[in-house]
Amino acid sequence: MLDKVIIDGLSFALPLFIMAIGGIYSERSGITNLALEGLQGAGAFIGALVAVLLMQTMGADSQIPYYAAMLFAMIGGMLYAMLHALLCVKFKANQVISGVVINILAMALTAFLTKVINRVVFAAPSDKFVLGVSARWTIPGLSSIPVLGAVFKDIYPFELIIVVVAVIAWYVLYKTKYGLHLRACGDNPHAVDAAGIDVGKIRFTAVMVSGALSGLAGMCFAYSISANYSSAIYVGYGYLSIAALIFGNWKIVPTLAACLLFGFAKSGGYQLVQTLGMPSSYSDLVMILPYVLTLLLLVFFSKHNDAPKALGEIYDKGKR
Repeated sequence: MLDKVIIDGLSFALPLFIMAIGGIYSERSGITNLALEGLQGAGAFIGALVAVLLMQTMGADSQIPYYAAMLFAMIGGMLYAMLHALLCVKFKANQVISGVVINILAMALTAFLTKVINRVVFAAPSDKFVLGVSARWTIPGLSSIPVLGAVFKDIYPFELIIVVVAVIAWYVLYKTKYGLHLRACGDNPHAVDAAGIDVGKIRFTAVMVSGALSGLAGMCFAYSISANYSSAIYVGYGYLSIAALIFGNWKIVPTLAACLLFGFAKSGGYQLVQTLGMPSSYSDLVMILPYVLTLLLLVFFSKHNDAPKALGEIYDKGKR
């Protein structure tokens, strides 16, 4: 049972984590990003469509559609994030309203397009793209270690991709000049501008990074949760990742801890229901555990949060 909790917990926590990193990039630059939910759905829609089209020619056994889906989900999420960046950076719109509208638009638009494409292209009256079951790997030797061996057992390929991308994202944010400028934009954008750096450009690219990472997360959820793409499977995950980054104080490593907590709460609750032989309706009830934890954590720890000082503020170059 413990092995299953760890395996399933990681497959949920890691996509949540990479999406939260995207949120950190955006918000550390000063742009409030409630649009993560919509960005993951829109990005995953593009990735899933590419995967389904490639499967038509390469067959279901080929792994190329799987990796192409990850790449194009990032591209799709990045392109869709440009809408949020344009509204917030170029047109100086209210960032909260922009994020909410983008979420609603993504949910409606992807649901509509999925049905239309299935009917017109694939002649199938369905609101899902069937992706197939992802391959899973087990690392010999390491997987036999008691308890910790579960980390190396039944690994989705996307989990390794997320770890690599997360390390790169951490390095860029904390060890490069771009990362320094990005973090400065979230704390004192006028000082950044005075140094001759384009605040709008930094913020624009940060939002695009959040879109790319959210799209990757959405594609990972599609493969791990149901092996199908549907706009319905993403409800709540974007907001859960926002809660994780807030609990993690807008820092990458503490945010990972929050995501692992949410992931293990979800998988642990589900396994408990299965072990006790409780009715399936209780499994649905257990799905709210991460959200209950979110409420409790935010109630007790939100007063200790140290948000970027210029988060949510519209940058006006003329005001100093």
